Amino acid sequence: MLAFWILFNLFVVAMLALDLGVLNRRSHRFGFREALAWSGVWIALAAAFAVLVLLWHGRAPALQFVTGYVIELSLSVDNLFVFLVIFRYFKVPDEHQHKVLFWGIFGALVMRGAFIVAGVGLISRFHWITYAFGALLVYSGIKLLRQGEMEIHPEKNPALRLFRRAFPVTKEYVGGQFFTRKNGLYATPLLVVLLVVETSDILFAVDSIPAVLAITLNAFIVYTSNVFAILGLRSMYFALAGMMDLFHYLHYGLSVVLIFIGIKMLASHYVNIPTEWALAIVLLVLGSSILASLVSQQKKLVE
Repeated sequence: MLAFWILFNLFVVAMLALDLGVLNRRSHRFGFREALAWSGVWIALAAAFAVLVLLWHGRAPALQFVTGYVIELSLSVDNLFVFLVIFRYFKVPDEHQHKVLFWGIFGALVMRGAFIVAGVGLISRFHWITYAFGALLVYSGIKLLRQGEMEIHPEKNPALRLFRRAFPVTKEYVGGQFFTRKNGLYATPLLVVLLVVETSDILFAVDSIPAVLAITLNAFIVYTSNVFAILGLRSMYFALAGMMDLFHYLHYGLSVVLIFIGIKMLASHYVNIPTEWALAIVLLVLGSSILASLVSQQKKLVE
């Protein structure tokens, strides 16, 4: 099993190096077609990996990977809305957004890896943690359902406030640099944006990691499904950035998914919901919320 971990992480490092070191060495604005193409590449890679899991580990782990990937990818859509608000608030130039997302996602991979190891370890040693995670997901789902449209206030981020007190920050962006020398070492607003992106992802991980742990406690499956969803998030942002207003009912679907997964964890000792059913329910809920959003938007255009 150790070989799978090593090979997979080598693959991730190679893809990240190819992305930043070769394909995107120069900052540029991501076009819709380019972003859509990369989104397709990451989805295809995830599908190919699911086939490998099927061949090496069997049908059950492969289904668990697909279910975990769909859940992570759908919950990651919330991240896209947050990224959009953050970039608009800090007026990040289009050509530098990719760099922020790259390093933000790199940090997210490290943090989520630690969360997954801790989560699996806790549940394995203390079964009651399952109920705590389940209650957290139900609470998060109800909160998301009641709050309607998300309101994000980057300026209220506590980590940002502490950073600005401790470190001098330039008023203007300095190309694509995170630091610059100006009578001493200064951080640039680009580093501030990265900090806000990283701390925001920690909050999302609190929901997303337990959601996948409700499907399986196989750390390798949980980790790989998370990684594929996160790696595809960057290109998905640029593909959907101009169309996010179309999906105004999606947060209702996400809230139902969180509540369903939470109930699944709470009832796991009494009722075993097969992975196939869980995947079908998640796809049905998400598909219905997306369809409702598109129909509603079409009615507005007709009117």
